[in-house]
Amino acid sequence: MQKKTTVDEYFAFPESNRPMELVYGYVHEPAMPTFGHEAILLRLAELLRGHVREHNLGEVCRADVVLDRDLALVVQPDLFFISTERLGIVSDRVWGAPDLVIEILSPGTEHRDRTLKLAWYRRYGVKEYWIVVPRDRRVEIVAGSTEATQSFTGDDAIRSSVLPNLALTAKACFE
Repeated sequence: MQKKTTVDEYFAFPESNRPMELVYGYVHEPAMPTFGHEAILLRLAELLRGHVREHNLGEVCRADVVLDRDLALVVQPDLFFISTERLGIVSDRVWGAPDLVIEILSPGTEHRDRTLKLAWYRRYGVKEYWIVVPRDRRVEIVAGSTEATQSFTGDDAIRSSVLPNLALTAKACFE
C-alpha cells in the first residue's frame, strides 16, 4: 500500500517530465501523453498565449496547481489561464484555482477528466473548463458551477466567458 504524502513532500520529489498529481495524499501517475495530445496542447498554448499577451489579460501556462493544501490535492491541468487580477495566487506554484482550465482527453484519462477533475474544478472555483476531444475535433466548455455545457466543432466560434474577445474556431485548435 502506498504511503500518504503531504504537499511539501510531493514538492520535494526530484523534478520529472512524467505527469504526476497528488490526490488526497496519494501520488497518481497517468500514462504519458501521445504525440497528438501534445501537438494539440502546443497549438492551444500558442493561440491562447498570443491572445492573452496581446491584450495583457494574465498568464497561460501548465504547472502544478494546488487546489487544496490541507487535503493534499495537487493537479496538473494540460493548460490553464489566470487573469492579471488573480496572479497573486502564483509564486513557486499556483496556490488556488485558475480562471480557466483545459484538459485534452485521452482514452486513458477521459472518464477521470469528465468526472473527478470536473468535480474538483467546480468545487474549488474554476470559472470555465474546456474539454478538448481530439477524436471528434470538438471543444466542450463547461461553465464553472453550472451544468451548462457548450460544444464547438468545425468553424464554430468558441465562446468563452473568461476570454470574451477571443477569436478562435474549434477547427483552429486542431490544425
